[in-house]
Amino acid sequence: MVLPLMPKATAVWLVENTALSFEQIADFTGMHELEVQAIADGEVAIGIVGVNPIANGQLTQADLERAEGDQKVKLRLNKTDIPIPKARAKGARYTPVSKRQDRPDAIAWLLKHHPELTDAQISRLIGTTKPTILSVRDRSHWNATNIKPQNPVTLGLCTEPELEKMVIIAQRRVSNAAKAAQREANRREREAKAAEAAANAPAEAPAAETPAEGTSADDGE
Repeated sequence: MVLPLMPKATAVWLVENTALSFEQIADFTGMHELEVQAIADGEVAIGIVGVNPIANGQLTQADLERAEGDQKVKLRLNKTDIPIPKARAKGARYTPVSKRQDRPDAIAWLLKHHPELTDAQISRLIGTTKPTILSVRDRSHWNATNIKPQNPVTLGLCTEPELEKMVIIAQRRVSNAAKAAQREANRREREAKAAEAAANAPAEAPAAETPAEGTSADDGE
């Protein structure tokens, strides 16, 4: 069975924008019905931007409306000329010459939708360089006026699993950094409270002096 280019991202869009049943979405995207339900419940696919299968020619509006009106109708993928990215082997990513002009659009999309990604992650994901990423970010790129954010998966620069993996790693890094910052803040707060308590503690009264042995209070009279 031929599946959409980005099954999980397509499922996200269908869940959020249509009245299709979980079974219909699962059948179209090749996912399990429970996984589609988990997307609807916000338990999985967090941070994944939905992809409209109608906009990229993989589904027609008429087919969608017919399926929404009858849950027994199964959606079928239309043929499309969108390039299918292939998982790469280990090593540096090679981007075909015909696709290199699309990288600024992909960078702009990643910066917009996944700001948690580091420049190094973006470089590895679509085979670009940090100076190029910087020029797109600060709009100093020579073709900045013509850059239009486009999903790197639909451009054929990476696969959906590769993008999803990078996003998960980035989100985990951000979460760990936030937890570390909170622990440091809590530690400083405890230290400040301890110092304040020590400063406000009443000073101990000096012990009363006692006569030395062999002397009496009348000595010296």
